[in-house]
Amino acid sequence: MSESKHVTHWIGGKPWDGEAARRGDVYEPASGRVAGTVDFAAQEDVDAAVAAAKAAFPGWRDTSLSKRARILFRFRELVEAHRDELARLISSEHGKVVSDAAGEVARGLEVVEFACGIPHLLKGGFSENVSTRVDAYSILQPVGVAAGITPFNFPAMVPMWMFPVAIACGNTFVLKPSEKDPSASVRLAELWAEAGLPDGVFNVVHGDKAAVDGLLRHPDVKAVSFVGSTPIARYIYETAAANGKRVQALGGAKNHMLVLPDADLDLAADAAVSAGFGSAGERCMAISVVVAVDPVGDELMAKIRERVAKLKVGPGDNAESEMGPLVTRAHRDKVASYLDGAAAQGATLAIDGRDPDVLGGAGDGFWLGPSVLDHVTPEMDAYKDEIFGPVLSVVRSGSYAEAMELISANPYGNGTAIFTNDGGAARRFQNEVEVGMVGVNVPIPVPMAYYSFGGWKDSLFGDSHAHGMEGVHFYTRTKAVTARWLDPSHGGVNLGFPTSG
Repeated sequence: MSESKHVTHWIGGKPWDGEAARRGDVYEPASGRVAGTVDFAAQEDVDAAVAAAKAAFPGWRDTSLSKRARILFRFRELVEAHRDELARLISSEHGKVVSDAAGEVARGLEVVEFACGIPHLLKGGFSENVSTRVDAYSILQPVGVAAGITPFNFPAMVPMWMFPVAIACGNTFVLKPSEKDPSASVRLAELWAEAGLPDGVFNVVHGDKAAVDGLLRHPDVKAVSFVGSTPIARYIYETAAANGKRVQALGGAKNHMLVLPDADLDLAADAAVSAGFGSAGERCMAISVVVAVDPVGDELMAKIRERVAKLKVGPGDNAESEMGPLVTRAHRDKVASYLDGAAAQGATLAIDGRDPDVLGGAGDGFWLGPSVLDHVTPEMDAYKDEIFGPVLSVVRSGSYAEAMELISANPYGNGTAIFTNDGGAARRFQNEVEVGMVGVNVPIPVPMAYYSFGGWKDSLFGDSHAHGMEGVHFYTRTKAVTARWLDPSHGGVNLGFPTSG
């Protein structure tokens, strides 16, 4: 057995040297063993991290855009150089296969690359002679200390949706990652320090609700970003907003994939399996519902069965593994409970993954294989709830209109996709569907970094999406300046009301 690790906070440019009153266990999902512990922050630890960020803010705010960009470029190169190390670290604590974890780091790096263009992104506007010899211009300035609260499913990518843009804009940052897989965030902090980021600009505090509440209520935290489940997103939004902060809180999802009768069914089946079972379904953009417009339902199900039968389930560090375990035993048991529940409510348990054939043996790991429920209907719990695991629900629909009504009526509005060879149908769908991110023959339509990520309805609280220009605007405040520089012929004192004459 390898030596147990201990993960602690990163405050003021170095590891925290205190003694935590509370700690949590960090598991190795593939074996089920406790691999180490993580310190949980008390209020005074949160205060210390925020104080370090506040102290670093004036100097970082006044750091030139060119120097900020150079540090971001160096950070980008260091993360790229350590991508394999980060991927293995993520895999060991989350359970996803190493190749998937490496892809996560790569997608996070896209936001770093976007933020490297900060000198261009922070350009304001200028109008000459808005009045006689009076000019007006706008400037974008940082908000101050920003906080990020991130989920277990993407311990590198989701934080990198937030802090590169926040830091590039001149803010300082306190990250509260998931306590389930905390190590990647600390490694990123070390790489920031190596890149030359001043102490205190980026800080990490670990913990549970106590740490979260400490950030939400702290008077020196000016902005809060969150990604997670809808009930927690609502809580984050309401609590932070009540404490005077700007908030972007991205919530849960129930992503539908609509398959029309004219679709390429091999492409659709590949997409449903890839998007439904990648990362064991623990993705907010996973496809969890396939809506098959008859008469293609039976043929599509047959093709999905063929593909699922060939999937290899195993430890994340096994190169042959395509899907790893779930993140905790409790989560595995909760996800598995939907299989019996749906069958009792009238669905067909087409593929039961509760006893998977695991490469190297299941041991005491948190395993659940790919599972498929067929003939699911909207009143079933498996349809209504965000399961967040490798359970794919198949709904049969009689028409495009019926399917469209089903998708748009869902309370979630994160992502959706349509599979068709009819351009007119695809254009109609992207125009009509009540969902924030749409894929056309693309099952996981996560936007590139220079666009913004976020859903509609119960998938978003606040009015700002992540990264892209919406991210830049979230982490900055606009200041309008009206200026007159007098020349010798200014004409003396005039106490009249100023007009734009």
